[in-house]
Amino acid sequence: MIACKLIGSIWATRKYDELNGSKLMRVEVLTGDDKGKQLICVDTISAGLGDRVLVTTGAAAYLFMRNEFSKNAPIDAVIVGIIDEDVEL
Repeated sequence: MIACKLIGSIWATRKYDELNGSKLMRVEVLTGDDKGKQLICVDTISAGLGDRVLVTTGAAAYLFMRNEFSKNAPIDAVIVGIIDEDVEL
């Protein structure tokens, strides 16, 4: 999973039929080698602008959407959680 910040929404009037009803959001990666990189994600938890979120990508994102929402769409990134606080160990 990747820690990201939700920075905007994506409006698409035409998209793959399986994505109808899905909210598309733009996030910025907060940590690691990809810090600053932006991704477009399907938002499954109704996160809000400015929220720090957990994003899963690749096969995990596809399988999550297929299993949880019965969507067989070409999905590469999904918001799966909102970060309430970071805890240092």
